Amino acid sequence: MIAERTRAVLDRALAVYAQDPAAAAVLRAHRDRLDGPLRVALAGTLKAGKSTLLNALVGEQIAPTGTAECTRVVTTYRDAPAARITAEHRDGTPDRELPVVHRRGTLVIDLAGTPVERLRGLRVDWPSASLRAVTLVDTPGADSTRPGIAGRARAFLSAGDTAAPAEGADVATVLDAAPDDGADVVLHLVRHLHGADVAFAETVGERAARGIGPAGTVAVLSRADEIGGGRLDALVTAAQVARRYRADPGLRRHCRTVVPVAGLLAETARTLRGSEFAAVRDLAAGAREDVEDVLLSADRFLEAPERLVAGDHRTRRALLDRFGVHGLRLATTLVRRGAADSAGLAAELVRRSGLEELRAVVGTQLVAHGDVFRARAALAALTRVLRAVPAPRAGGEAGAAELAGAVERVLTGAHEFVEQDALVALHTAGLGGRGDAEEARRLLGGDGPDVTARLGVPPDAPAADVRGLALDALARWRRAGEDPRAERACTDVARVVVRSVEGILAER
Repeated sequence: MIAERTRAVLDRALAVYAQDPAAAAVLRAHRDRLDGPLRVALAGTLKAGKSTLLNALVGEQIAPTGTAECTRVVTTYRDAPAARITAEHRDGTPDRELPVVHRRGTLVIDLAGTPVERLRGLRVDWPSASLRAVTLVDTPGADSTRPGIAGRARAFLSAGDTAAPAEGADVATVLDAAPDDGADVVLHLVRHLHGADVAFAETVGERAARGIGPAGTVAVLSRADEIGGGRLDALVTAAQVARRYRADPGLRRHCRTVVPVAGLLAETARTLRGSEFAAVRDLAAGAREDVEDVLLSADRFLEAPERLVAGDHRTRRALLDRFGVHGLRLATTLVRRGAADSAGLAAELVRRSGLEELRAVVGTQLVAHGDVFRARAALAALTRVLRAVPAPRAGGEAGAAELAGAVERVLTGAHEFVEQDALVALHTAGLGGRGDAEEARRLLGGDGPDVTARLGVPPDAPAADVRGLALDALARWRRAGEDPRAERACTDVARVVVRSVEGILAER
C-alpha cells in the first residue's frame, strides 16, 4: 500500500530531523494526514460561489456568504466532536479561539478586531457527517483587488512547491510559504469559462504535472442556473455547456471533468426551513399567470402586491437571497406538481441542482484515490524539507541523501502515482483524437480504483466476464503501446494502461 510506504519514509525523516522543530512539525502533520480525510480546496475568482457551494456540500450554513467579499483568509472546515473556531497567526502568536456565534441559522465568524493581514488562516471545527471523508478549504478570490488577498489563495494552492529556496532564505519563511496544510485536490469554480478561469486552471494543472500543489482538479460551473437565463430548463442548458467544456482540449488537459451545479439552489435545498417552504407554498397557491408575472424579475417580486406575495420588503429580500428568481420559479412549479412538504421539495431541488452529480464525482474521482493524493502531498513536503533545511548534524548529509533516495524510489516505484500522472497527461498525449481517451481514463481509475469501475461493469458482474473484458482491453492497449506510427506521448500512456490492466488480471 502506498500509504504504508510513505509512512515508513516519513518515520525515517522524523528521526533524522528530530532536533529541528519546524521541519519535524511539517513532517508530523503530513504523517498524521495519511489516515485523515481528503483535503479539498474550493478555489476560483471573486463571487464564483465558493462559500455557497461549501455550505451545500456540508448541508449547513457555516461559511459566510453575501454580496460583499466574504472570504479574505484561507479557512479550513473539518469534522470534530464540538464546534470551535481557531485563528492561526502568521507572526508566531499562539492560536486564538474565537467565539462561535449563530445568527438567523448561520455561523458568523467574528475576528474580534484582528487584522486579516496578521492571520495565516482560520480553522472551523464542526460536527458533521459530510466532513468525515473530506476536509473542505474555502480560499479567497483569485482575482481579489484587496492587497495581499489574492496572493493568499495562490500561496495556498502552491503548497508543496519543491523548488530550491533562494540563497540565504529563512527556513521558517520557506516552510510557511508552502504550508504543510495545503490541499490535496481542487474544486475550481467558474461562472463562465473566461480567460482568467482558463489561466487559473492552466496554472494549477501545470503545477500538478510538476508535482507541485494539489494533484487533481474538477471544474464546477457553480452558477449553472444563470447560464440558461434563469429558465426552468436552465440546468439542461448548463449540462450541454459543461459537455462542450469537457471536450475542450485547452481546459480538459488541466482538469478531470466539468460538472454544472446551481450552487445557491443546492445550498437552499440542503438547509431549507419550514417557514421558507410555507412562503413558497403560499406563493404557488396564487393564479399561475400572476405568479409567473411577479417572478419575471427580482424587482417585480419585491414590489408585488400583498395578495400575491406575503411579507414586507425585508422578508421578500431574504427569500430572494435564499432562492434567487430561478429557484423561486422552480420551487413554486414543484409545489404545484405535488411537493407536499419541505422534505419533498428539498429532495427535488437537490436533484435538480446538480449537487448529487458533483458529490458522485468527488467520491469516485477524488476521495476514492485519497491515499494516493495524501501520499503525494506528504512526499512533496518531505522533498521541500530536504531542500529548505540544512542537513542535520546527527544524520549528516548522508542521512538527507538517503531520504532523498527513498522518496525517489517510492515515487518511481508506485504505479498509483504513475496512473495519476497518466490521467493528467491523457489529453495532452493526443489520445482524445483517437477515440480511446474515455476508455483509457476509466482503466486508469478515473471512475474509481475498483476493478469493476475500471472496466465499466456492475459490481456484481460475473468473474468470467470481468476477466474476458480485461483480456480484451490488454490486447488492445498492448497494440496501442507498440504502434510505431503513434507519438511517444501516446505510447507512454498506453503502456501505463497496459500495466493497470495487468494489475486487474493479477488481482482476479
